[in-house]
Amino acid sequence: MKKIKERAATLPRRPGVYLFRDARGGILYVGKARDLRSRVRSYLQPAAALPDKTRVLMSHVADFDWIVTGTAAEALLLESNLIKEHDPRFNIVLRDDKSYPYIKVTLNEDYPRVYVTRRVLEDGARYFGPFTQVKLLRRNLALIKDLFPVRSCRYRLLDEGPTRPCLDYHIDRCEAPCVGYVSREEYRAMIDEVVRFLEGDTRAARRALEERMRRASERLQFERAAGYKRQIAQLEEIREGQRVSSLAGEDRDIIGLARVGDDACGLILEIRDGLMLGKEHHLLGNVEGFEDGEILSLFLTRYYLRGDRFPSEVLLPFDFEDRPLVEELVRGRAGRTVRLFVPARGEKARQVELANRNASLLLEERLLQDERRTERASDDVLELQAVLGLARIPRRIACIDISTIQGRDSVGSVVTFENGVPRKAGYRRFRIKYVEGQDDFAMMAEVTERYFRGILDHGEEPPDLLVIDGGKGQLGAARAVLAELGALDDVDTLGLAKREEEIYLPGRTDPLWLPRRSRALQLIQHIRNEAHRFAVSYHRTLRSKRTIASELDAVPGIGPRRRAALLHHFRSVDRIRKTHVDEIAKVPGFSTALAERVKAALGSTGDAQPVESGTG
Repeated sequence: MKKIKERAATLPRRPGVYLFRDARGGILYVGKARDLRSRVRSYLQPAAALPDKTRVLMSHVADFDWIVTGTAAEALLLESNLIKEHDPRFNIVLRDDKSYPYIKVTLNEDYPRVYVTRRVLEDGARYFGPFTQVKLLRRNLALIKDLFPVRSCRYRLLDEGPTRPCLDYHIDRCEAPCVGYVSREEYRAMIDEVVRFLEGDTRAARRALEERMRRASERLQFERAAGYKRQIAQLEEIREGQRVSSLAGEDRDIIGLARVGDDACGLILEIRDGLMLGKEHHLLGNVEGFEDGEILSLFLTRYYLRGDRFPSEVLLPFDFEDRPLVEELVRGRAGRTVRLFVPARGEKARQVELANRNASLLLEERLLQDERRTERASDDVLELQAVLGLARIPRRIACIDISTIQGRDSVGSVVTFENGVPRKAGYRRFRIKYVEGQDDFAMMAEVTERYFRGILDHGEEPPDLLVIDGGKGQLGAARAVLAELGALDDVDTLGLAKREEEIYLPGRTDPLWLPRRSRALQLIQHIRNEAHRFAVSYHRTLRSKRTIASELDAVPGIGPRRRAALLHHFRSVDRIRKTHVDEIAKVPGFSTALAERVKAALGSTGDAQPVESGTG
């Protein structure tokens, strides 16, 4: 501490950022200051005079670094970036900073695409979001796909492309820019409409739908015209839901903040052109011991740093010390004046109260969810996270397995484990529909696509980890599908090959081998074996039905109805073989003569004995 005091006395009296480090050099806390010397020396008072959290922090501090900035606003920006990069133990945590999805419009491409992503890059694309309500995101994306023929392929057009258009062109979901059926200018004009739609302007989309409805009516395509009418009504419903009283033509963000104990929730009501485009909220942790102003400052800084749409004014729930700095930061990002202020009375004050109330309700809902989720992740799950180097705890793990014999009766299964135990409600099975023959990669892609499309269409949360029963090829096929669906960033993935139980991870050339006694390996083996059991049992059922059907089809006088009646009554061909003719004759639609014909065709195994037949 003596060394720290000596260094602090020599600090410049200028704005900047300081970083407290522990004995190993790890960053414990990042802070900003208008006056570095004065701020750092404030931590060096006697322990009894410090707040509890600061006292604990200083008991771990062994050294510190500092960086001088040109202005206090630059210090605020640098502080935010360093916290995001290092995630120090004693700073406020923006819990879900990377968890929400965005709609990405790839304006940096010659023929832009529109899809879901969770990674925001400085790549020239437009990002709309983040969406805290996945159902709202899916609704917007589905409307875009219905209204605008945006391409979904991943070709780098002008450099590569197919020789003929895909199915999307033939079902009017794409205008085939890949083969030059639409000019770059026409396609760009359509993308401009998509951007306006995502910005909240539904008027162009409505005009396009009305024109399509008119043309369909003229061609007497009344069902199609009715579909367009339903879409127009849906657009109008969205627009009505966006209206906010007394905000005609205004652009503003309304901020709310709530805190309980060590948790807080920041909320933004985004108003553009008098319409509420959305309600964003973000959860913050480790806030105990921090002033409300410090929490609000961090929240606003992080939110506006990644934004690209700025209002004319931001309504705050209260004033805080760093407000002028945040205002300067937002003004620099927006390239124009953006006013941050606290409304004293009237409609604007009531809107801030509404934002605060929404933030309180969302925080209360989250805390209740946390209370209900009392079961901690098992040690096996935590070990799996550690050995694989996963960013998130794989509480929910799904595994996909394919079962086939020479391409016949091919099926896929998905099983789900939660906190290391089976979650039967998450089990799914699929009969392969679109792949013929023995093509393991294509079958894995089909099951992955059908499973995740079902999750996304219903607004469900995807699993934290997807285990693929197979090696590098099967894993690559599944990841390609996830990329097409915009879900690749939502899910960690691995492949587990049966031969030597090697683990394939994306980005690694060589597989990973875990010790046989590793609890992490045993966990994923258990999940893989359960998926295999579930797939094999379904495959065996289909194969048995096909075998039974073929045997009964060979009996003269047995058609589909009588075959179904027999199977419903006796459940298997083997039971029919063991049953007396008199028992078979009791089945509706059967006579003694027909029963004898069935017995003669199927043969008997041992002495035929009466059996109890079930109809349940």
